[in-house]
Amino acid sequence: MASDNTDMTLFPGVFIIFLTVIFGGNTVAIKLALTGMGPLTSAGLRFALAAVAIACWARATDRSFCIQTGQAFQLLIVSLAFTVQLALFYLGLDRTYASRGVLISNLLPFFVLFLSHRFIPGERITWKKMAGILLGFIGVTFMFTGTPGVSGSLHTGDLIILAAVVVWSCNVVYTKRIINDYSPFHLVLYPMIFSVPIFLSAGFLWDDRMLFNLNPTVIGAYAYQSLVSAAFGFVAWSTMLQRYGASTLHAFVFIMPIAGVVFSGFLLNEPITPNLVVAMVFIAVGILMIHVGSKKPTFSFPLGRGV
Repeated sequence: MASDNTDMTLFPGVFIIFLTVIFGGNTVAIKLALTGMGPLTSAGLRFALAAVAIACWARATDRSFCIQTGQAFQLLIVSLAFTVQLALFYLGLDRTYASRGVLISNLLPFFVLFLSHRFIPGERITWKKMAGILLGFIGVTFMFTGTPGVSGSLHTGDLIILAAVVVWSCNVVYTKRIINDYSPFHLVLYPMIFSVPIFLSAGFLWDDRMLFNLNPTVIGAYAYQSLVSAAFGFVAWSTMLQRYGASTLHAFVFIMPIAGVVFSGFLLNEPITPNLVVAMVFIAVGILMIHVGSKKPTFSFPLGRGV
């Protein structure tokens, strides 16, 4: 892997910004797809297509699909957590605004930092990172205050997404402990393959209707989640990660919540209240404080966004 000190020119910097905007828009794409698919069905179809795309890329670039002896159980743990976290996220997003889902899901690096401090040797919470954590949670507090019914109500979906983020953060920390023994695409591809039959079976049983309004917007949103965000996003982020290093890339992740909220307003006509704007700013600044200057970013791929 390239050093984190590799010089970055203008074009790669713009491209990384482009990637973070793509990841930021993923929640909005999920919300649009839910207007024509059941939440569990949508998750199953999304990861089926994304898994095929990533597998084709791995085959074309001659990557090995084999895992080492004893790794199957670790992958099972990652896959189970992946399935639970995404099921909760999709079910929660079906019950709240995309803009709120974006901001709650961007609590992921704060939870990961707390858990890494406890479970990852050498990853300690500094005063700067603690200030970033406080800013992030203050931001979410702002989101839950203000005009009743718009930014002041606590939606059921908000709590479900928060539960998803807790599971997600545990999975990210576990993945950080084992990632050096794997090719990164193993930890993305195999959980997708594992989750697809579970999501589709659950969709058949519990979605009111699996598919009900497959218009061009829904199909486009489905393609965006699967091919642009999950598949292209993973390949592009991994390529840039090898070239410029994790610390450089994660200096840009604060753009994700900003992009998500902006897309929610423009594409879904969701109310962008002053409280929501303040929350977005606090969370973005908190993420920036955690990552800038850090030698060990809280995660190597933006799992809470791209996947």
